[in-house]
Formats: sequence, C-alpha cells, structure tokens
Amino acid sequence: MDEKELEPALAYFRSKSWEAFEFQKTTWKDYLSGKSGLLNAPTGSGKTFALWFAVILDFIRKNPSDWKQKKNNGLQLIWITPLRALAQDIQKAMQEVCEVLEIPWQVAVRNGDTDPKTRAALKRKPPEVLITTPETLHILISQKEHPKLFKNLQCIVVDEWHELVGNKRGVQVQLALEYIQTLCPQNFRRWGISATIGNMNEASKALLGFELPAHIIKAKVHKPIILKSVIPEEIEKYPWSGHLGIRMLDQVIPIIEEGKTVLLFTNTRSQTEIWYQKLLEARPDWAGWIAMHHGSLDMKVRSWVENSLHEGKLKLVVCTSSLDLGVDFRPVDRVIQVGSPKGVARFIQRA
Repeated sequence: MDEKELEPALAYFRSKSWEAFEFQKTTWKDYLSGKSGLLNAPTGSGKTFALWFAVILDFIRKNPSDWKQKKNNGLQLIWITPLRALAQDIQKAMQEVCEVLEIPWQVAVRNGDTDPKTRAALKRKPPEVLITTPETLHILISQKEHPKLFKNLQCIVVDEWHELVGNKRGVQVQLALEYIQTLCPQNFRRWGISATIGNMNEASKALLGFELPAHIIKAKVHKPIILKSVIPEEIEKYPWSGHLGIRMLDQVIPIIEEGKTVLLFTNTRSQTEIWYQKLLEARPDWAGWIAMHHGSLDMKVRSWVENSLHEGKLKLVVCTSSLDLGVDFRPVDRVIQVGSPKGVARFIQRA
C-alpha cells in the first residue's frame, strides 16, 4: 500500500506533536484493504483515532478531488458505544478532526438523552457519523423508511466490545449487524474495539460472524498501573459484605489530597450519593471542587461534570460505572475503587 494514502492522518498527528503507534498504522492499512476485525489496545492509547482516521482515509481515497466539498454523503459510519458519557467524548474528538482536516462532515449523537427536535433533524438529514447505543440502534431500524438510512453505510464500529459480548446488549448488536447488512447494497466493514478483552478469537467471531475471517490487531503498548490496597486497621470488626466503606473515609481523604484530579468509583448510585455527602461533611472546604456522576442525574448535570473534568476544574468526582469504559479524562491522575469492581476487566479499565 502507498504510504501517501496515510498522509492526511500522519499530518494531523504531526500538527499535534504526536507520533502514530504501529497498531494505528496497521489498522489504517487493514481497513483500507477492506478488512474487518477486532482491535485490542490499552485505554488512552488512541484506539478511537485508529478506526476514525481509517474511515476518513477511505473516504479521501474514494473522493480524491472533492472530499473537502460539502455534499449529501449520507450515513457513512455508525459508532456503537455502551455509555452515553463516552458518546459525548468521542463526538468532540471526531468533530475536532473534521474541522482541522476541513472535511465538512457532521458527527452526531443519538441516544436516550437526545431531545425530540434533534431526533427529527437527524431523521430529515442524516449525519455522516452517528454515535449511538445498542438500544437506540434498534429503535432506528424499527422506524418507517429506515432502509434509506443505511444505503451509503461503509462501516459499523462497536466500542468497548468486551462490555457487550456475552450479554443481551451484545445480542442486540449482533442482530442489528446482520439485519443492516441485508439492507446495504455493499458489504460494510465491521470493527470492534476493546482494552481488556481476554478471549479475543471468540469475541472476534461473535462480532464478525461466520462469513468474515477472524482478524485481530493487538497493540504492543505497555501501560503501567500502580496499585495500592487500602484496608481497615482492624479487619475483624467488619462483616464480609454489606458495609459501604464509609469508615475508611479518614484513610481515603489523604489519597484524594495527594492527587490532582481523582475519580472515586462505587458500585451503586446510592453509595455514590452517600460517599459524596460524607466527603462534603468531612471537608466542607471542597464544596465546588467535588461532584458526583451517575445515570439518574439530569443530562445537563452529567455534561457539566464531564466538561469540568476535561478542563481540570474538579478535584474529585464520585461516580458509578457511568464514567468508566474508556472515557478519557486526561487531568485524572488517580482512581479510587470502593469495594469490588465486579470484575477484573472493569477494574483494569478504570485504572
């Protein structure tokens, strides 16, 4: 393959003083050669750009003379993500790339938070990129005249595939992939992304089906994780289960103080609110510096917390799984997990 085909992506990376990882270049080349597959790379290593730029490079190659001109391209890419917070993060990153490269593409989010006015606008004029969830994708394929939406589709990317495979949401994705393929005049590419998946061959086959060959790209990027266990001084006083960890507050506060920006994960929404309240009672001077985040909060509150994290305005966010699964908040330099994270893969993802 001619390296010149990768130049728009490499030029963008140079403008940011970045250097593309080998797994990113491999993904770009494999995508341009028509392959589907599964990408395995650590959180924060650039998995999103590995496949986002692949789609852009393919479009530039197919439209060498007019790729900067605004036209009705139709829906080119569906990006499926299990988290609404992750959708907003991805949209911002993708739209910024379009602006820098001067590609007049619209990157839109369609999920349970999308208001009726935006939904109607997206139905009238579909964007080039749609970031959605498995549930919302099924709503889209149940609407009237839905085959028109997918006639120009080039690729479907399933982010955090390890979180979906093996449960009913993963089955929703598999069913949607097979159904959409029957609507498309051309074979669209299928790609999965995961940071912590173990049985990659099985996960790849679940995504790609039996007709497409299994293809796996594994990044050789080492991400060190420093792990420290904080346990009570007298374990005998505690039950095996059922306690909330609040008695550990005096040991947790110094850990928060030492960090720049900290995420404190709990397993339930009620536990999140209890920890948030107890931390404010212990440190009232942190008012305005700490926040909480879970799925029951209003969308505007969640968006404010996510934006404040990106901008480094918050010292601490007490949260549930609503803020894990690859959401990349660069100011965060330490993570606290209260109790068991309900799985080793999820624990590594948060770290």
